[in-house]
Amino acid sequence: MQKRLISKLIAIAAVAILVCDLASTALADSGPQPCSNRTLKGDYGFTIEGILGVPGAQLPPGLGLTLRGLAMAHYDGSGNFTQVDHVVVAFTPASQDWTPGSGTYSVNPDCTGTAVLNSSEEPVPLALHFVIVKGGKEIRQVVDTNAVIAVGEKVAD
Repeated sequence: MQKRLISKLIAIAAVAILVCDLASTALADSGPQPCSNRTLKGDYGFTIEGILGVPGAQLPPGLGLTLRGLAMAHYDGSGNFTQVDHVVVAFTPASQDWTPGSGTYSVNPDCTGTAVLNSSEEPVPLALHFVIVKGGKEIRQVVDTNAVIAVGEKVAD
C-alpha cells in the first residue's frame, strides 16, 4: 500500500515537472515580452556626459561647458525612483559629494519611456526620455532641456 502511494506521488511530481517545463519553454519561445513600469526594478549605475550651452547664447559648435557624472538610481517597479549623483561641470564638482534626487517614470510597451527628476541642484524638475534595451539590463536616456545623455546598467538581479 505504501509503495503504491509513493509510486503515485512520484508519477504526479514527474507530470508537474513536465508541465512546468513546457510552460516555461512556451513563454521563452513566445518572443520579447512588452515592457512596463515593472521592467525597471532594481539598481542601475549611470555614466552621464554632455556639453552645456549658455541659455540664449549662440555658441560655435563644440563650445560649451563639459559635463561628466555618475549616478546610482533605484527603480521600484511601480513608477518611482530615487538616486544619488555626482556631476562635474567645467572641472567644478557639485556642491554636495553625492546629490540626492527622486522622481517618477512611465514605461511604454515598446520599451520607450519618460521620467521626471527632482534634485536639490536643479531649480526645476528635469524631463527625461529613455529607452530600455538588453532585456531591461540597460537604460539609455537624454535630458530634454540640454541633451545631456546617460547610460545606465543594471547592477545585479
